[in-house]
Amino acid sequence: MIDPLLIVVGGIVVVSLVTVIAPRFNIAGPLVLMAIGLGVSLLPFVPAFAVEPEIILVGVLPPLLYSAAVQLPAIEFRRDFAPIAGLSVLLVVLSSLGLGLFFAAVIPGLGLALGVALGAILSPTDAVATSIAKRLGIAPRVVTMLEGESLLNDATALVLLRTAVAAVASGFAFMDAVGSFAWGVLLALALGGLVGWGNLRVRERVRNPAANTALSFTVPFIAYLPTEHLGGSGLVAAVVAGIVTGQGAARRFTPEQRVSDRLNWRTIELILEGGVFLVFGLELKDIVRANLQEHEGLWHGTWLALSALGIALLIRAVYVAALIWLQGRRSRGTPRGRERARRASERVDDLEEAYRANPDAFGRRGASPERARERFAWARRRITRTLADLDYYRDAPLGWRHGTVIVWAGMRGVVTLAAAQTLPRETVERPLLIFVAFLVALFSLLLQGLTLSAVVRALGLSEGGGAGPTREEQRALDAELRGAAVAAVTSGTLARRNGEPFPAELVERAGARLTRPPDDDVTARARDLLELRLASIEAMRRELNRISHDGRYSTAALRHALAELDADQLSLELRIDGED
Repeated sequence: MIDPLLIVVGGIVVVSLVTVIAPRFNIAGPLVLMAIGLGVSLLPFVPAFAVEPEIILVGVLPPLLYSAAVQLPAIEFRRDFAPIAGLSVLLVVLSSLGLGLFFAAVIPGLGLALGVALGAILSPTDAVATSIAKRLGIAPRVVTMLEGESLLNDATALVLLRTAVAAVASGFAFMDAVGSFAWGVLLALALGGLVGWGNLRVRERVRNPAANTALSFTVPFIAYLPTEHLGGSGLVAAVVAGIVTGQGAARRFTPEQRVSDRLNWRTIELILEGGVFLVFGLELKDIVRANLQEHEGLWHGTWLALSALGIALLIRAVYVAALIWLQGRRSRGTPRGRERARRASERVDDLEEAYRANPDAFGRRGASPERARERFAWARRRITRTLADLDYYRDAPLGWRHGTVIVWAGMRGVVTLAAAQTLPRETVERPLLIFVAFLVALFSLLLQGLTLSAVVRALGLSEGGGAGPTREEQRALDAELRGAAVAAVTSGTLARRNGEPFPAELVERAGARLTRPPDDDVTARARDLLELRLASIEAMRRELNRISHDGRYSTAALRHALAELDADQLSLELRIDGED
């Protein structure tokens, strides 16, 4: 018997090599891994391979979804939350019901409840499968919607599955199903947010890098396990904890922690994502054998899977078409929205001017100048964010070509595979249902995954843009941060790390240096100047945190700027500490 440790080591090596080699041949790595797994399983000396679904649901999905949620572009996610929620909830419900009616009609003795259960298994798109679409450089707004959908629709699907399986024994109750869904989601939101908040507060106080890294690995499971125990959706809790952590990391964590988290979670995501597809291929032989014995052939399950995939894509196409139409109406209303925001800005200016002229006229609560400044600043931030959102909808409209990509990139993957195997052992036609689920995921990945690149090219959508910031956007943000650094240095308020002030002549010389373009900046050798640069980086980071709330820059640009500041700070600290 082969040593399990050898299997794990070999799997990691294969995943790593495929990740490096596959892009050179313009082939999606997950599909190559699945083919390798299937080829290995067909070798005569390789025994049947099966992984318990609980290992995938508990051990793989929480960290995988958490890792994706930490990197989720929060600004763009907030802007498109309504369509993402529709794709994640309403579309899953409609697909489950449509597929449930189909399966109940064509599989004798199955019943509507089990049909809906299988429909719920097949309905959600998957974060792992969506990674294929992310590598094509599709429009960032489309990628955000696909990613957000794949992160959130698991809750809808798994709650529907749980409700449908329970209905097989006790009968279906609509209000019970609605209550179960609401409880599962609300509990997940509360516990996931609490775990994310606790993660930020605890880890910002743990300065040991190794201990901090170890704590980060526990977060998705701390969110998942108690939520599942209380009847909620543990996967949604892990996602919420990841979103909260990702948005608070810029303010709470040190540069070392952010760099470490970024590299560690990319590694975990690489291994888990690749391992799932490798296992998928290894398990296919045993599933095929079981259906050959049960149905004396594979055609029955194959035509069911092809039909189900076609129905799911048809329902998705109709829904996305309606979504694109509604988003088009929203984009056409941008000029009116900008005019309302402009009038609101003028009213704020008038109120502020009136307050300065006669503070007593605003009552006792308005008498505090500090409080008044905070209120006016808050109002201006809201107006700035509204204008930035309107510019986003205007500059990144969704058309029929984007809708086509959203439909075709909605592939099934690991959630479908794992959820199918959680069906009770006594379920009617269980081997057939699992086989159909595996085939739907397989056909979806092969058909959609292998042709998505060609579809993007045929639609005339760029494959090289990616989700990174534009050069103009990055330059504008760099200019704002440099201005904040100059203001902080020339104000004379900066101090060394030990609290001592900087010499006046040094401040003057550094202020002149900071006003030069980046290409002319020569690194200073003096320790005092290095300390001053380090203090100016902290001022730039505070300004970056302030800018991140008004929505003028994309998440990609903000994260790129933060990564540059972190790298500069780590480099300066190494040089300063090396001189001690």
